[in-house]
Amino acid sequence: MNPTTHSAEDVTDTHQTACCVVGGGPAGVVLALLLARKGVPVTLLEAHHDFDRDFRGDTIHPSTLEALDHLGLADRLLQIPHGKLAAMQFSSNGVVTTVARFSRLKTKFPYIMILPQAQFLEFLAEEARKYPSFRLVFGANVQRLVQDGGETKGVRYRAADGGWHEVRAAVTVGADGRFSKTRSLCGAAPVKSSPPMDVLWFRLPRRPDDPRDQITFFVGGGLFVFLLDRGDEWQVGYALMKGTFAEAKAAGLDALRADLARQVPWVADRVETVRDWKQVVVLSVESSRVPKWHQPGLLLIGDAAHVMSPVGGVGINYAIQDAIETANVLTEPLKSGRVSEAQLAEVQTRREAAVKVIQRFQGLVQDRVVKTALNKDRPFRLPLVARILLKIPVLRDLPARLIAFGFRRACIRD
Repeated sequence: MNPTTHSAEDVTDTHQTACCVVGGGPAGVVLALLLARKGVPVTLLEAHHDFDRDFRGDTIHPSTLEALDHLGLADRLLQIPHGKLAAMQFSSNGVVTTVARFSRLKTKFPYIMILPQAQFLEFLAEEARKYPSFRLVFGANVQRLVQDGGETKGVRYRAADGGWHEVRAAVTVGADGRFSKTRSLCGAAPVKSSPPMDVLWFRLPRRPDDPRDQITFFVGGGLFVFLLDRGDEWQVGYALMKGTFAEAKAAGLDALRADLARQVPWVADRVETVRDWKQVVVLSVESSRVPKWHQPGLLLIGDAAHVMSPVGGVGINYAIQDAIETANVLTEPLKSGRVSEAQLAEVQTRREAAVKVIQRFQGLVQDRVVKTALNKDRPFRLPLVARILLKIPVLRDLPARLIAFGFRRACIRD
């Protein structure tokens, strides 16, 4: 990593803390909570003015629920109205194949919880606010790294009033997502792969008698569609071959609505609610990883260190596991006020193998399943290896375990 240089600004105030976390997504909020509960002074900076974003992931996996249970928070979280996914299925030409059944997993939480991410993050932040060492700043648009002798000493940000503010810290953690400003400022360049798809996100009304408790991928005829339960709405993912959005847009919304109604017949009575392309968000699917997650005084975690494709919905799970290991490794050094780069490197050592495994798994699914599904010239069928695996009792739950827990569980260490 090669740090960027910056000119001086008229700084209104400087705040001193042990750890400055940039980014109020799942990784940042969980890390801040874990540090605060151990008495570590932590400042969490979020560029927006609240946690609410369109089309953020709303899945909370069993490993996350187990971590929250360790903190005594899972039962309270489950009191918030939510959905549950017990299985993942493929539906093609009238044939439904279950590829992951979470209800068979040996865990207190044999399902994926569905909850709007804004509610989840606010729940965690409210818990963190109980600790005097926690500080949350909304509207903090980080623009500079504060550096001295090649070591990051904090950040400088613009507030809503346009003024410059500074946070000084022993460690700065970039947890600011796939478009990480922290990553850009420190000069880290992610190594990218090229997944074969983009995804259109939009919403449809949900009816009380609609299917529930599982996510179904509707495939065939060159289409790949899935729906996520958001209470009174469906969040629809409509996959396209990479680079074909302009072609789809030129064909018009009538064609998109007709394709959707053909692929998922039970939503045909509501596809007309998609009336404008402004209702559609294009997610350019990416998978990438920064070779080195750290430099003196600075650590990248979550999507800032490794961008995940949406396959399996594991990005949030992995970001939270990064946060857990970061807290495990850095809590005591932060209390002492001395954190070495070797200790920052230890976080990457603990997490990188799990990230590489899941990204390879996602790549295989994209190449062998998604790419095949989006091919209009061939009927879709799950690969032979997958069909065999799903018939062998000792192996059939591997996909569910990998999605639910990741390759290596990160457990909170007290």
